Formats: sequence, structure tokens, C-alpha cells
Amino acid sequence: MAAMAFRSLCLPLLLLASSIHAEITVYHQQDQQAAFATTASGATYTGVAAYNPTQLVAPPVPSPAVLTNIPINLQQSGTPGLSIKHKGRFFGFSVEMSVANQVLGKNSSLIQVPFLNLMANIVNRAGSVMVRVGGNSQESAELVADDVIPDGRIITKNLTGVTGTTQTPPLEYRRDLLVMMGKISQLVNIHWFVGIPWFVTTPFATAIVKAADEELGDHLLGLQAGNEPDMYTLHGHRGATYSPFDYGGEMSDFLTQVASEGVDTTGRAMKSLVSPSIADFAWTPEQVWDSGLLDNHGDNIAFLTVEKYPRDNCAAMFGAPGNPDIVDPQSVLPLYLTHDSHVELIKPYLNSTQFAQDKGKEFLMFETNTASCGGFLGISDSFVAALWGLDFALQMAHSNFSGAMFHIGGQNVFYNPFTSPPTNESTFHQWTVGGIYYAGLVMSEIIGPSNNTQVFNYGVDSLSSFTPIYNIYENGVPVRVAIINYIDDPSGASTVHATISLAGGTLPSSVKVKYLLAKTVVQKGGYTWAGQTFGGNFESDGRPMGDEDIKTVNCDTTAGTCTIDVPAPGMALVFLNDDAFTENKGAPAMTFPTTVHTKTRNTGESRVFFPVSWPSFSCPLLHLSMLTTETPSAAKVDPTALSTSNGYRMSEHELAGTSKPPKDAASVTHASLVFVGVVVGAIVALLGVGRG
Repeated sequence: MAAMAFRSLCLPLLLLASSIHAEITVYHQQDQQAAFATTASGATYTGVAAYNPTQLVAPPVPSPAVLTNIPINLQQSGTPGLSIKHKGRFFGFSVEMSVANQVLGKNSSLIQVPFLNLMANIVNRAGSVMVRVGGNSQESAELVADDVIPDGRIITKNLTGVTGTTQTPPLEYRRDLLVMMGKISQLVNIHWFVGIPWFVTTPFATAIVKAADEELGDHLLGLQAGNEPDMYTLHGHRGATYSPFDYGGEMSDFLTQVASEGVDTTGRAMKSLVSPSIADFAWTPEQVWDSGLLDNHGDNIAFLTVEKYPRDNCAAMFGAPGNPDIVDPQSVLPLYLTHDSHVELIKPYLNSTQFAQDKGKEFLMFETNTASCGGFLGISDSFVAALWGLDFALQMAHSNFSGAMFHIGGQNVFYNPFTSPPTNESTFHQWTVGGIYYAGLVMSEIIGPSNNTQVFNYGVDSLSSFTPIYNIYENGVPVRVAIINYIDDPSGASTVHATISLAGGTLPSSVKVKYLLAKTVVQKGGYTWAGQTFGGNFESDGRPMGDEDIKTVNCDTTAGTCTIDVPAPGMALVFLNDDAFTENKGAPAMTFPTTVHTKTRNTGESRVFFPVSWPSFSCPLLHLSMLTTETPSAAKVDPTALSTSNGYRMSEHELAGTSKPPKDAASVTHASLVFVGVVVGAIVALLGVGRG
């Protein structure tokens, strides 16, 4: 009876909320962004790189044959050589700032639901996830007043001021970008990194320090002090003599300016700096440490960072046709299918991971992916990337990195973990999920949410670089085993048979196994993790599709062993006991279905019903349960209004990734947005109530 009475009291407010509308006029360009055309293996594709269907040819089976009957001899305790203890958020994502409105949302009232789902999948397993919004485009980004950028947009860019190899234009952005990030963190446990513009130092643009701290609060992990400063001279942003000592001097100047302006009102921001984020191009990490950066600013720097790609595709993406520096992806494909490549790539940082431990800092790979300048066709967008990314992340964990963030660009790149559809296709296309995201999903389940996970790169005599193995420990006790098989061999002759034993302990009568699978390493899309998939191009709303398939493998209790078969190609994650499962230990399962589709006219009008995280009002029963038949964690969103993308319509972004778009003429689209609100002294929009 009491509930009915409260409902009656709240009904007028609910009816009022359902009637609130706002009209927004969105200006955009008609012509699409300059398309990236590719010719490979006799096939021609014209269009943006993210959806190029061209496949490479899988490498031949190794000859002579590699060891496939592999003993994995675990110890119940006392295993030497374990890594530092890792937090669940080890595998993160780096979003180029110029495409944040494609990946995260158009503004704080229009959040990308597939992005929420994709992040929720990680959080379910790991407890939280790190996301960095920055990159080259942060370096000259300017926080401007709301009225500077019209029509509900949060980002715009000056196409006349492009700089650097990736032709990055200066950005202007509204505070609403940060508001949106804070709102996202209310829904999914994301912790953020943002970047301080560092191209201009007299004076520094410090507005983001105060704004990020106020809008993100405890969800702000850090502020990056410069992006790849060791490449500033190359790109014309500093003189020829610019050195780590000069960078350290700029850090001092920045801190002095922040103190004089009083923009760090809580004192948190200036204890959370991210530095030096070098690309290991003109400086080595040791040169930076030797310059006294930590001695002088150790109290201000929370994270020591580097950025590294194994190779680059800049000549193909930004050079002229026929450039002799263009790399043939087929020729480098084998380099992505060997564990030794990861060991060599990480070797230059081993001194630094130890240095970070000595200084009490976390050491992060702040930006990486398969190759800089967008990655390689047929490698970055195939199952190769899933196995490569997983092995790379595990090797970094073994080598005492504390995390790694894999980069996301626009539609004109191959390496995206996930990509929103072109704007003019968002009415009938969904997102595309790439191999790197699968690697992140599996890695979050490997590490789990305990924050006590240790990783060990297992070795045994004659073990091949094609079959790396990692043993996973919680507080020194083995709990999971990850086995990767890079070989492409449909005959079955290269299937790995890994026999696990446990000295000083007893294996159970059976173990559970999850598999990451594809038919071939060069397959594009449709990979499965424990039988579930995110489909191919334009097929995902961020939720795994299909029934989960967890295999049970019986063990030999007499011998005390369990033998796990791993197909070629594929990866297996073995759970040594039921407590070792991590799939739902990070957070309660939550999804955000895109179920409301109300586009009514072909003029572009869409209506959005978006009950997300209902705030606490004086009317306690005005909750999601009153607005939708879904669970309180569900959100109903029109994907036609929420999807933004890189290219095709310049309104959604003149920011269209890292390539320079053509000149376009503006046109107008009208979008009608339904905001859910209540009256508490005034009418407030749903996501406009309070700040995170």
C-alpha cells in the first residue's frame, strides 16, 4: 500500500518527465572523409581501412615440427621468478582524443551504449578498467566555453593547423567531454587518464587540470605531462638540442604555474602526473631517469610511462604511392606470430620496470598496438592481433609492467579494438569488434580482480616460440594456466598437448577450460571466446553473442596430471579449481541493450529514451524500474542517435581520426532528443543532474 501511495505521488512528475523535449540542430558535411584505398593480393578495396576485407596468407607450418607434447610442471608454493602483484585493470585502452566523441558518446546526454557494454565486459572480470583519452591530438587541445562549439558537439578541430606525421589538427573541446566521462564512470567502473597540452609552454594551458579533477574526481587516475616528448624535435615542436633535462625544466615550470594559478584546488592532480611517455625514439628511459626527473618531481609523478609500437606503417598511410619505405604486411606477418618478438620488444624496458619498483611507482605501457600509424592490413584486423595482443600483454605483466593501453583511432586505421559504424550507416549497422579487444577480454579474465595476481612466463627445454605458456598465481599459489598456439595448421598435427602437474599439491579430478579460437590466424572477425563472439563487421552492440561453452577436461588422478589440447591456432585458459574462475568476480554482470528504435523520418530525426543511472530524488520510487521493464542496470538507447563515427559526416566529427579530411560544404540535420527529467525546484535533464 505504501508503495502504491508513493507511486501515485510520483506519477505527475513521471508524466512531466516523459514530455520534456529539446531540439538540437546538427551541422555536418555531406562528403565522406577521404577514403583509404588498398590494393593487396590482386583484390582492390576502396573505402575506409577499418572494414577492409582483404586477408593475408597464413604462414606455413614450421619445419621441422615443434614440440607439441609439453609438460607444465607447477609448484604449489615457492615458485621463483614470479612477477609483481598485478591489479585487475592491467589491460586498458587509449582513445585518441580527436575521436572521443565517436567512441565514448556525442555528449554527456548521448553516450555510446556499445562502449558501455564493451567496458562492462572487462569490469565484470577485472573489477575496473583504465581508459586514456589523449594522444597526439591532446598536445594542442584547448578547453573552450560551451558557446564556442555549437549544436551539442563536444569537440571540433582546426583543419588548417595539422602537424606531425599523423597530420593531427589542433582541437577545441567543451567541458562536457569530461562531464560525459564522469557520467560513464557512474555506470561502469572506468578510471581515466587525460593529457596536458605540452606543445606550448609559455604559458601552459592548465584549464584541464582543474576541470578534470572536478568532473572525474576519484575516477581520475592521472594527467599526462607531454606525449612522446622525445619526438618533439622531429616534428618541429622543439629545437635540435631539446633533451631530457629541458623536459625536466618544463615540468618545473608547469608545476610553478599550476601553483601560482591555484588550479589544483584539491591537491590531487599534481600528485598524479604521468611521465615521461617517451617513444624510445631520441631518448632512452635511462637518459630520462639520469636527468633527475624523479629526484626533482617524484612527489608529483604517480606513473612512469613509455609508448612503443613494434613497427610502423606510416609510409603507407601518409606517404606517396610507391614510397620505397612502404612495408608489405605479408612480409612481416610471421613476426607477429612468435613469442620471441615480444621478449625482444620488452627487453629495453627491464631496467626501467625495476627502477619503477625501487621508486614505488607503477610502470605503464601508455600507448601501443600492432604498428603505429594505424597498423597493418591483414595483421592488425585479424586473429593474429588477438593472439599477439594477449601474448604481448602477458609478457609485459611477467616483466613487471603494471599495465598497458592499446590505442584506438578513427575509421581510417586497421588496429582498433572496436569501431563505431560510419554515421550514415548507423541506422542499420552496429559496431565492429577487433582482435585486440578479444585479447583485452581474455586478459581481464586471466588477471582477475584480486589485485594479487602474479604472472610467470613458463619455460621448458625445447619449448617453441610458437607455443608460449604463462602460469598465473594468486598470492604465490598457481590458479590458472594460459597456453597460446600461434601455428596455423588445420590438419591437427600441430595441436598442443599440454600436460599439467602440481608438485606439493593435488590437482582436481577435472579442470575447466575456456578457448579463444578462429579457423585461421588471418581470419577477420567471428572469433570465439568460450563459444561466444562479437561477430564480424557491423554486428556487435558490445555484448557477447551465443551460448557460453566452457569445456570440462578429466584429469588422470593416478598420475596426478591433466592434459589440455590447444588447437592450431588458438589459446586455452585452464582453471585449476572452481575458485579460480574470474568471469563475474570483478562486478555484477551488467549490460546496456540498445532496444528503442524510434527514427521516424528520413530527414534524420531520432528520438532517444535514455534512462541510465537514475539519481536520488526526494521521490524515492522514481527509479528505472518505473520507466522500463528491464532491470535497473539496463539502458534503452536508440543506436541511430547514439552512434558516432569517424568520417562520412563531418558534423559528428570534423575530427575523423588522424588523416586530414577534404574540404566540405555544410548542411543541416535536425535531431529531436527526449530528455528524461523531474522537477526538484527546476526541470533537470537526466544526465545533467550533478557532476561525477
